[in-house]
Amino acid sequence: MKNKIFITSLFLSLACTAFAQKNWFRLQKDSTALIQEATLIKDLFVSDINSIKPGWNFSLKTTIKTTPMLVYYDSQTAHLPLWSQLPEQIQNWFYEIGENKNDGQEIFGLFFNGFYLPHELAHGFEDTLGKLNRSYKNEYFANTIAILWFRKHGYLKELEKCYETAKVIMAKTPNPVPNGQTAENFFTKNYNEILLSGNPSVYGFMQFGQFIKIYEDKTLPDFDTFIKTYLSN
Repeated sequence: MKNKIFITSLFLSLACTAFAQKNWFRLQKDSTALIQEATLIKDLFVSDINSIKPGWNFSLKTTIKTTPMLVYYDSQTAHLPLWSQLPEQIQNWFYEIGENKNDGQEIFGLFFNGFYLPHELAHGFEDTLGKLNRSYKNEYFANTIAILWFRKHGYLKELEKCYETAKVIMAKTPNPVPNGQTAENFFTKNYNEILLSGNPSVYGFMQFGQFIKIYEDKTLPDFDTFIKTYLSN
């Protein structure tokens, strides 16, 4: 029975990774395709966590729900946005940071039909453990898990593309942190207001800045070790 479970888990991992690597990290115009591919990513993420913590029936859902928050987690569900449903103001922000429509849509695909799904699934992991809160550290944790998880499954070129893109975005994004405050204190204290403001530039400054810092951190372990260490604390 154990061998059967292992083989099934291995098959799921290989099948999901092979399919998703061809279709993820790019703009999805079709809602059915988006949710199908998001479900593959989610199933693989959940399987990885459950293999690290045997006997733990961790589960999550994915759905499409487009709001100014773009991607977010609540009630054991990761919500993903569809580009065509975004408010014009937010689409224009992507065009601005991308400098043209094609590059703006590519940025959206890289991060919001790409990187940030495991980020939100990481929030679900925290929530299941009763450790979810809204803070700078909470977001840093989720970004770390997402980067390590994508590395585990070989998305190295996609992560590098996100990294180079994040640096370009940060060079164009004004620092919203007032003089005399740290980024951690500012974003933690004003988290809900920033998230609900509808201004992607301010929240993006935190998220893309964190991505760059984590990506460059050479001290981080692999995904499995990181999760095991977190669960043991």
